[in-house]
Amino acid sequence: MAREQLQVLNALDVAKTQLYHFTAIVIAGMGFFTDAYDLFCISLVTKLLGRIYYHHDGATKPGTLPPNVSAAVNGVAFCGTLAGQLFFGWLGDKLGRKKVYGMTLMLMVICSVASGLSFSDKPKSVMATLCFFRFWLGFGIGGDYPLSATIMSEYANKKTRGAFIAAVFAMQGFGILAGGMVGIIMSAAFKSAYPAPTYQDNPLASTIPQADYVWRLIVMFGALPAALTYYWRMKMPETARYTALVAKNAKQAASDMSKVLQVDIEAEPEKVDRLVLEKGNDFGLFSKEFARRHGLHLLGTTSTWFLLDIAFYSQNLFEKDIFSGVGWIPPAETMSALEEVYKIARAQTLIALCSTVPGYWFTVFFIDKIGRFAIQLMGFFFMTVFMFALAIPYTHWTHRENRIGFVIMFSLTFFFANFGPNATTFVVPAEIFPARLRSTCHGISAAAGKAGAMVGAFGFLYAAQPTDPSKTDAGYPPGIGIRNSLIMLGCVNALGMMFTFLVPESNGKSLEEMSRENEDDNGTVEMRPNATNDTRTVPV
Repeated sequence: MAREQLQVLNALDVAKTQLYHFTAIVIAGMGFFTDAYDLFCISLVTKLLGRIYYHHDGATKPGTLPPNVSAAVNGVAFCGTLAGQLFFGWLGDKLGRKKVYGMTLMLMVICSVASGLSFSDKPKSVMATLCFFRFWLGFGIGGDYPLSATIMSEYANKKTRGAFIAAVFAMQGFGILAGGMVGIIMSAAFKSAYPAPTYQDNPLASTIPQADYVWRLIVMFGALPAALTYYWRMKMPETARYTALVAKNAKQAASDMSKVLQVDIEAEPEKVDRLVLEKGNDFGLFSKEFARRHGLHLLGTTSTWFLLDIAFYSQNLFEKDIFSGVGWIPPAETMSALEEVYKIARAQTLIALCSTVPGYWFTVFFIDKIGRFAIQLMGFFFMTVFMFALAIPYTHWTHRENRIGFVIMFSLTFFFANFGPNATTFVVPAEIFPARLRSTCHGISAAAGKAGAMVGAFGFLYAAQPTDPSKTDAGYPPGIGIRNSLIMLGCVNALGMMFTFLVPESNGKSLEEMSRENEDDNGTVEMRPNATNDTRTVPV
């Protein structure tokens, strides 16, 4: 016998787009704005940290962070994010989405401020304190991934659900853009107030004492947008799907959504009672039934997110090194410390403005028209093509007259990452798993992505070093060079295409159809208008 759909859930599925949808996008999206800002602003300040704390008198080049310190500063937030995604994802299914949502935001606010207050007169102490608070900052950021995605998916209607979840994630693009703009403003303001010579002209004077304020202000700015949205997060009601399907409180779910949707919804406690008595959908994450129904889906969401983030975070964190390698950013010794921050921030802002942000919003506009699978496959395909197009004729791109072409090609890899798997890997795990495991499974998928980000951050750091040991800076061991690193990233993207075939298409279906929560013990699915028995439109 088919299970009946609760009226409150059906009302959400067929609801017209209303003000509360956009309110939820902004409230959840500001968390992602902060996430992206905090994770990527560190790439702006690592060279400045090297000049301030690791400057050596008489050195032929400006001071740079030692490889172990650079790896820790860049990667420690990812370690915290991975742990936060697993922990808060699990907690969101145990305690409810809303109860946990405020914790993550406050953790981000406190640790953003504390990161900028890493005071000491010893470089090791500053770096250790910075890494400590960036780990806990990442822990809070990690919780935002499964909670924001799950809340938005459970609030949305099925017709435009993909666009709403993607719009939350698209705020990440504005966070990256804001990081570059804040870097430009801070460095330009201090540069004009305290002029300094280039490193070649005067090594000691090229890094002014006031530069120490610049990186702290850039890092601490991330607390502002998170703090501004805390009140509104606490005002959001718990999602009806958690209240009804997990907490089994039909009356509360109907009451909350009646206010949100501004319609009268029947509580239907007797239907919830029947759901409690039925045992077909009470399997756990580690059960054979979960493996049978969703095992391949979880493998698909984790593997594609893992492979995507190897490439995506390598590109984002080390674009300054790539641009320096082809000469788009001048050599560090020809600039003062703040001039270098300005040039790196300007490059990051241009890339974000021209490719990263548009890519996200292309996904928002097209995801419910052409589907998740098509966008993800297309994105991985073009990322592979452009990576190989950059890598194979790499020496061609290093010539001055070809630099603009290199930057355009590199920008296109960002565009198709965001109009592609960087958005869809976030959307799909929030749609295809049961309500009581949705946040947990999204957290596991996202954590696999952050494991990929760590591979990208640490691996590219060493792999992109010059192949000639005599040209290696700051004690780095010789690597395989940027060209070969780009070839490896192209191969990673090609693997992502293959694993995409494990991910089901969820376009136009309700969450209960995708997770098969409206299926009875005999495998019969309740049919509603426009519903379909097929939970997969993409062959494996």
